[in-house]
Amino acid sequence: MLGRGNGARLFPVVGALGVVFGDIGTSPIYTIQTVFNPTTPHPVPMSTQHVYGVVSLIFWTLMLIVTLTYVTLVMRADNDGEGGIMALITMVTRWGRARGDRTALALAGLGIFGAALFIGDSMVTPAISVLSAVEGLKVLQPELAAWVVPITVVIIVVLFSVQRHGTGTVGRLFGPVMVVWFTVIGVCGIGGIAAHPQILRALSPTYALQFVAGDFRVAFFALAAVVLAVTGAEALYADMGHFGRRAVTVAWLGLVLPACALSYLGQGASLLGDETVTHAPFFLLAPEWARLPMVVLATAATVIASQAVIAGVFSVASQAGALGFLPRLRIVHTSASRPGQIYVPLINATVAVAVVILVVSFGSSAALAYAYGMAVTGTITITTLLFFYVARKRWHTPLWLVITGGTALCTVDLLFLAANTTKLVHGAWLPLAIALASFTVMMTWQKGRTIVTRARHAVEGSQEEFLDELSRRRPPVQRVPGTAVFLTRNTSTAPLALRLNVAHNRVLHERAVILSITTLTVPHAGPAELTVERLDGAGIVHVGVSLGYMDNPDVPAILRSLGPTAAVGHHTDDGADSAAVSYFLSKLELRAGKEPTMAHWRKRLFIATSLVAHDAAEHFGLPSERTVFLGSRIEI
Repeated sequence: MLGRGNGARLFPVVGALGVVFGDIGTSPIYTIQTVFNPTTPHPVPMSTQHVYGVVSLIFWTLMLIVTLTYVTLVMRADNDGEGGIMALITMVTRWGRARGDRTALALAGLGIFGAALFIGDSMVTPAISVLSAVEGLKVLQPELAAWVVPITVVIIVVLFSVQRHGTGTVGRLFGPVMVVWFTVIGVCGIGGIAAHPQILRALSPTYALQFVAGDFRVAFFALAAVVLAVTGAEALYADMGHFGRRAVTVAWLGLVLPACALSYLGQGASLLGDETVTHAPFFLLAPEWARLPMVVLATAATVIASQAVIAGVFSVASQAGALGFLPRLRIVHTSASRPGQIYVPLINATVAVAVVILVVSFGSSAALAYAYGMAVTGTITITTLLFFYVARKRWHTPLWLVITGGTALCTVDLLFLAANTTKLVHGAWLPLAIALASFTVMMTWQKGRTIVTRARHAVEGSQEEFLDELSRRRPPVQRVPGTAVFLTRNTSTAPLALRLNVAHNRVLHERAVILSITTLTVPHAGPAELTVERLDGAGIVHVGVSLGYMDNPDVPAILRSLGPTAAVGHHTDDGADSAAVSYFLSKLELRAGKEPTMAHWRKRLFIATSLVAHDAAEHFGLPSERTVFLGSRIEI
């Protein structure tokens, strides 16, 4: 029996199997099938040498891109435990701003486009994964082909509807299923290898090199399909914050990689024995009696595969919002022990609708395979570039090693990216269009937010001057019982709600608190990131709070944590008496003005995007019955 300590260490690994590796783990269903599919734009002709070359190329692609690039290297570049391309962007931006490095800021912009590519990929992955599994029904009963799309749509709707329960719960539910999945595909692979053991020669990289060198044109087009084997690599990195680097690494090296390698080798062996199985080498690898259970298991596994990118896109959207590239979205933290486990309702609904539309529009995994890969390879290439920049600047890795390693890995990535450009006219334009749209929204929001902040500062005016005027005002402003908390993002200006309250209501509470919340470029801030300062002459206290971008900004809880020393209200043993505190928020009404701050269509886009922002009172945990909004109109 496992000891309590061993069991505790095992749970994150099983959970990671249920969330992180579904995408990579189900790629064997369709990768080799797509390579040799005669209906694709550039199929690889069937031959013994091509089988060896393709299987070898797939294996060494897994080793180079997933094992070396992501698991061994990129996952070391975490931002206080959080992974994903947004974590890299945060580190690069922090370095660039601190030292005025324009290269860093340019790379950060490229990284935002990589994050947008990942969003595009997140809409294709569930569609192709679930479709490819349900299509196994056609292998059993061809007359069931008409039911493939409806069944797929139902499965996807159910999948997205359970996301609100959290990735931890989902992982515990799906993890054991994935253990069975990887065991079964590994065993099936061993069966294929046993029939034709000569396929083990493909483990030598010489076969991949001979395939590329011997017929570069065929091999080049094959790369566009081979990349399907690593489509979950970026999701693996993005989901690292959900379970931790160690759990992801152990699961990959201990089970996922061996199982996938055996499956690819087994499928290659079956092709050596019978070239006619190219239409479904994965399902035909199983014994005939086991094919129906395999279809059921594959369907469950591909549902789980979708979970990897769904959880990843939640992390990307959350980090992008906290760092100013998306509006503040409603985020539900689904785990008390793992702050990285979150659920974003708006993103969940948006991706769900997009996936259903893709399934209905394309109708088959073969058609969707044309659209798949472009976004993935783009994100992988950008991630590699950002990583080597971080390695040089953060870890001071020798320049010769950065150049040598970066050049080698980027060359591989760029080859895959170039090969996938051949699929643009066949559907790859779709995730690229989604990425471009996402990138436009993020950059427009970031630009518009800067413009609004500048305009808001002009309206609010200097905090020091306002407090000076307040202290010298005759007759003085009437003070009323209670505590008022005015939230602001900026410590140098007077909160708009405070200024308007004094100007129009002509009163100020006996205890007034200006609470400024600063979002740091780290996931979680320690309890020391809090300051209390009494502002002279006006009887106002300034409380400064620094939170990580994954921290929960619960304002009443923050005030309670101050204790009686801050004098922010009537106090009990738990801190401020909540019944005596009123909260004031500044509300802005945005209008597109005539000033040429940015293109008119971008102003309209910014204003439209602001409408999906999460309610500020709910975001900060404020009781609605004691929250007052005071605002002004700002033209951008």
